[in-house]
Amino acid sequence: MTRRPSSSGGARQVRCRCGRPVLRQLVGLRAALDVTADAGPLTAAAAAALREPNRLDWCVRTRKDGPDLAWVDRSHPADCPRPHVIDHQCTAPPAGPPRRRTTRQPPVAEGQLTLG
Repeated sequence: MTRRPSSSGGARQVRCRCGRPVLRQLVGLRAALDVTADAGPLTAAAAAALREPNRLDWCVRTRKDGPDLAWVDRSHPADCPRPHVIDHQCTAPPAGPPRRRTTRQPPVAEGQLTLG
């Protein structure tokens, strides 16, 4: 008999580049979604009020190894007693273009071969 694979191991709390604490987790079994959500807990109603087409809310279940984010869909109870979180919207400035690598000139005379 085949066992259903366990979750991705739950959410881990890290800091975003804007400095705020966030929860990170791959949610889903087949086409997992890389979720970065604000770590601050909300009620189910408060999280649903912040939901937008590209900003989802998540139910936070407590497992023995820590928090675990779960999808909030139509069948999720509106009066769910567990804490909820909302997708993080980073306020840090966007990263600039990657630095170009400069090539160093070898410390040998032109025309001389180097062993490398």
